Amino acid sequence: MSHLEPEPGNPRGHDVNLRSGPQMREYTAIARRISADRPAHILDWGCGYGQVSDLLWRAGLGVTAFDYRPDADDGVHGLERYPHLSVHLSSDPRRLPFADAAFDAVLSCGVLEHVEDPDASLDEIRRVLAPAGTFYVYKLPNRTSYLEAIARRMGLYYHGAVEHDRVYDRRSALALFARHGFAVEEIRLMNMLPLTITGRIAARSAPLIWTVNRGLSAIPGLNLLATNVELVARPQPR
Repeated sequence: MSHLEPEPGNPRGHDVNLRSGPQMREYTAIARRISADRPAHILDWGCGYGQVSDLLWRAGLGVTAFDYRPDADDGVHGLERYPHLSVHLSSDPRRLPFADAAFDAVLSCGVLEHVEDPDASLDEIRRVLAPAGTFYVYKLPNRTSYLEAIARRMGLYYHGAVEHDRVYDRRSALALFARHGFAVEEIRLMNMLPLTITGRIAARSAPLIWTVNRGLSAIPGLNLLATNVELVARPQPR
């Protein structure tokens, strides 16, 4: 579940997302989208380094960062790169150390596809989410992504290469969430360009790359090859 796990075949390091201007543009867009709904208390599930938790905090939201790490010293710790924030660490790959209905919103940003047991994890998220809460899911890997296909052929990391990795499409994502009592209110295919690129040129071009990426992702048909499935869901009454 952690964002800190290194990716096989990725020589750039597992903190490349933080060093990439275009990728940080996406994180900023995610934080803006969520902050527009003004949830009082949001859980950043699988926060990794805490970059999105920090953006949500800077937007004025009450955010709780959580991360699963197999060798974790269970409890609350400081986030190394964002020392003004803390993180709840757990060595349990399923159970969340929070009370029922503790959060108005939950964010999964590049997490759900990596968990050991997605069914158990979704049940836990529904448990800690308020009855009228919102579940935001970003960076769920799209089964028909052309970038994933290229990475596979080049011997680079792709989703599905390691244990527990899963890929989705619209139909399978909708079926998974329906099975766990969530009504999906928004679903889209997103990210036609590679975002985790670094260097001076990428940093300077980040606004243009992000704008073009969003434009291409809005083209029906073409976006079937996009990298990610994104969705917003709410728990249905039991």
